[in-house]
Amino acid sequence: MTLAVRARWRRGADFTLDVDLELAPSGVTALFGRSGCGKTSLLRIIAGLERTSDAEVRFRGQRWQEGRHFLPLHRRRVGLVFQEHSLLAHLSVRGNLLYGYRRTPARQRRHHPDAVTVILGINGLLDRRIDQLSGGQRQRVSLGRALLSSPQLLLLDEPMSALDTQTRREILPFFSDLAAHADVPIVLVTHSPDEVQRLADHVVFMDDGRIECVESLKDTLARPDSPLFGNSGPASVLEGRLLAGSGDGLTRFGNDRIELFLQTSQPPPAGTSRLSIQSSDVAISTHRLAGISVLNQLEMTIRQLDRLRPGRVLVTGNLADGQALSAEITEHSAARLGLEHGQRCYALIKSVALLD
Repeated sequence: MTLAVRARWRRGADFTLDVDLELAPSGVTALFGRSGCGKTSLLRIIAGLERTSDAEVRFRGQRWQEGRHFLPLHRRRVGLVFQEHSLLAHLSVRGNLLYGYRRTPARQRRHHPDAVTVILGINGLLDRRIDQLSGGQRQRVSLGRALLSSPQLLLLDEPMSALDTQTRREILPFFSDLAAHADVPIVLVTHSPDEVQRLADHVVFMDDGRIECVESLKDTLARPDSPLFGNSGPASVLEGRLLAGSGDGLTRFGNDRIELFLQTSQPPPAGTSRLSIQSSDVAISTHRLAGISVLNQLEMTIRQLDRLRPGRVLVTGNLADGQALSAEITEHSAARLGLEHGQRCYALIKSVALLD
């Protein structure tokens, strides 16, 4: 058990936060739901920013709150990043980064300035004043300052919601790198399905102050009624590595069991990347096809068929490496092909989107 929270907190006349959950021991856990559902309230209780009488918080065997016992924020050793940056205007970027680092006992320091500035791409900003930074740069510095306090838990409260679309697109890769390299559990508050798919390993679905369910990202993407899909419809997220292209404009993606080809102008990053594949962009064949322009044909074993709506079926299968992929096809096609549980077939992938 990494983080266990039980709380009942009445706010005002018409809202009560009532939760009892345990969060994953590693990776990124997203608190997902519409505005006002209690995500930030839960985060503030975890951080120790709200002292409620009916709450218990435990982290890795440490008792943070129970009854009259209450450990304040600075003793919980958590890193906080909010929607708006809280940087110190009178200090340079370097001064802000070192603010928490110098106040952390040497024996507790797990992250160091040289490595963190590389991860966040802020080496060239160290001597700038805060008012000389863009919104995205300020949030990267905020992340760096939080990380350099060597927290045992990192809490992010919609850190990209105040950014415009272009800035958000630019900063997302840095959040991905942080999640991959920080080696510290992260709890992320968001109402953006795209951020969940790009960053999360686990998802806590919240509504009206309560927990609806807690799932791994893979499990929630495997069900056709996932709240993450919205108007775009079902999708799959595959993890793998980007490999250098062969000079024909294509880049390889995958692992030792699966391989896809995609077009991307960005250089292959170190570590794992994610692809998003809309189920409507996947067709099904009972055998590999030759003489066709679709390059990505992956063998998979069908594990379930779900009726999405009248006339449409979601076919979900496991690829050779165990990852799940879904295809949205017509009921007529499913019947004509005789698709059934356990059957082997080929997924013909017409379009992919690189998330990282």
